[in-house]
Amino acid sequence: MSTLEQIRQNRLSLRNTAVFYLDRDRTIGILEDIRSLFFPQCFLKESIDDEKLLNRIFEELRQQIAKVSKDTEAADRIIARLPVVQELIYKDVEAIYNGDPSAKTYEEIVLSFPGFLAVFAYRIAHELYVENIPVIPRIMTEYAHEKTGIDINPGAKIGEYFCIDHGTGIVIGETATVGNHVRMYHGVTLGVRSFRKDEFGNLLKGGKRHPDVGDNVIIYANATVLGGDTRIESGSVIPTGSLIIQTPETFK
Repeated sequence: MSTLEQIRQNRLSLRNTAVFYLDRDRTIGILEDIRSLFFPQCFLKESIDDEKLLNRIFEELRQQIAKVSKDTEAADRIIARLPVVQELIYKDVEAIYNGDPSAKTYEEIVLSFPGFLAVFAYRIAHELYVENIPVIPRIMTEYAHEKTGIDINPGAKIGEYFCIDHGTGIVIGETATVGNHVRMYHGVTLGVRSFRKDEFGNLLKGGKRHPDVGDNVIIYANATVLGGDTRIESGSVIPTGSLIIQTPETFK
């Protein structure tokens, strides 16, 4: 058997070879087109009207989803929810503007703030995640991760008016929940306290693994909050460098 034949045979060992046919650049292009649709004054690079742009987003989304899912109506549902997502993203811009004294204009935030890019990509990816679309949501959030150093799993549930200040090194896990009007600084981790394993020592998938954060919470730089049963109550302020592995008594 030739080297090329061996390589082709080994490809079949993957459980889902459909991922081979996902176009990462086209997936990221969907993000960029949605951003242009929401903020044409900042990102529109070509002469195209809104209707044509929306149709292109739908068609690209439909084609990419078809490569990993048999749900033929998922793209329609996601497109229908774009106005809701748009409102959430605009509220995030407002939260960053009100929470960061260095922010001079909304346009500056949209064009240059890493926290905005990370949250924008998360908001779009989350819509695909809740539709049980595999792979594509993670490509979107990992694109933002590469660009910003901010790692938000698309499965996390994040409320309105979310402000990330600086942001480098932030990690928000898949089963974390974050309430409304939360501000978070660089180096914050909402992570796992320990990994569950079966009787053979294999890692168990799923389950609640990451903490919950209430409304109107500020988490300062390099704080680490771990555990699926850990909750930061509404109105709390978490100091810089804190390590929290259970619900703090003083914040209950």
